[in-house]
Amino acid sequence: MVALGPFTMDLYLPAFPAVADELGVGEAAVQTTLTATAIGLGIGGLLVGPLSDRVGRRVPLMVATTLHVLASVGIALAPSIELIAVLRAVQGAGAAAGGVLASAMVRDLFGGVQLVRFLARIALVSGLAPIVAPVIGSQLLLAIDWRGVFGVLAAYGALIVIAVALYVPETIRARTAVRSSLLNDLTQLVKDRVFVGAVAVGGLSFTVIIGFLAISPFLFQSHFGLDPQAFGLYFAVQAVGLLVTTQLAARLMRRVPPAVLLAWALPAFLLAGGGLITVAVLDLGVVWAMGSCATLVATVGFCNPCLQVLVLHGHPDKAGSAAAIAGFANSTIGSLLSSIPALLGRADALGLGLLVMIAASAAIAVTWLLLRPRQADRLVEDDLTGPIVIP
Repeated sequence: MVALGPFTMDLYLPAFPAVADELGVGEAAVQTTLTATAIGLGIGGLLVGPLSDRVGRRVPLMVATTLHVLASVGIALAPSIELIAVLRAVQGAGAAAGGVLASAMVRDLFGGVQLVRFLARIALVSGLAPIVAPVIGSQLLLAIDWRGVFGVLAAYGALIVIAVALYVPETIRARTAVRSSLLNDLTQLVKDRVFVGAVAVGGLSFTVIIGFLAISPFLFQSHFGLDPQAFGLYFAVQAVGLLVTTQLAARLMRRVPPAVLLAWALPAFLLAGGGLITVAVLDLGVVWAMGSCATLVATVGFCNPCLQVLVLHGHPDKAGSAAAIAGFANSTIGSLLSSIPALLGRADALGLGLLVMIAASAAIAVTWLLLRPRQADRLVEDDLTGPIVIP
């Protein structure tokens, strides 16, 4: 469930040049399909999350994922980039339920240090999936064209619908379903300084990874000359760094408040952004670009579990709404800011470096203004709501 959204966004990244060639459009036009998917993910999550707090997790999950399957089939048959962009938004909206409701289900069952443990696993999947997806996509392109990739996504969504129907219990039955209004839920959430700060930093961090994913095919394939398989192998190497930093953050959160960990980690984005700008200005080689991007991806991996805990820890009765708002902010902030390089015609190291520097500077400011690391309390072992046994 968690991987469906990232796979929907990134499985066809290695096919960007092929899509542009077949449809006779430019790089910026193809990148808009990625932006459309991100917007769909945000809006879809914002709809399904609060609904699931009231009617349960399973039915909204299956309905939304079925929508994803239908949109995937439509994209595989679409004749124009405009129709693909529209259907990608619908596809993203359907895929949003997996990640949002997986996080909500975990919050239904756990709190405190146990919540950290399971959210770290979700963060690991949500962090690895965008990196692994292009690797798988590049291998799929050896056997099928880019339209076939969307057929694979349709099959993946269908398997999730079947798996949920057969194996996933209704976790919200473990407690009384929420009866307050959606407006009241949103009002309470936006009054929480820590929640708002975590959502904002999460959106800025998502901006960095979306910008990286959108620009990297053109940077490494078109500029540096990597073929799709070499590009996929590079992403596989990136996955190792993300895995290590995600698990490191989860372990450190048992002793250090997540807001403090964010304050430690976010300056590494500045290092990555500065490295990419240096690559562009001094015309350095592919190794320097890879090193800067590896720093960027590893930092995202470290921040993700910290942000998930900050968003969900204080709101067990509004887990669906909280996860949905965070997802919407990620998609909205990420899609708007990450489109800046494309609008400027800078799908290169300089465009990505400037984007990373802007997002990182804003994230650091928000961390100190709203999350206030010096006042943060660490999570404790007895701060638990479960585990709850579902019948």
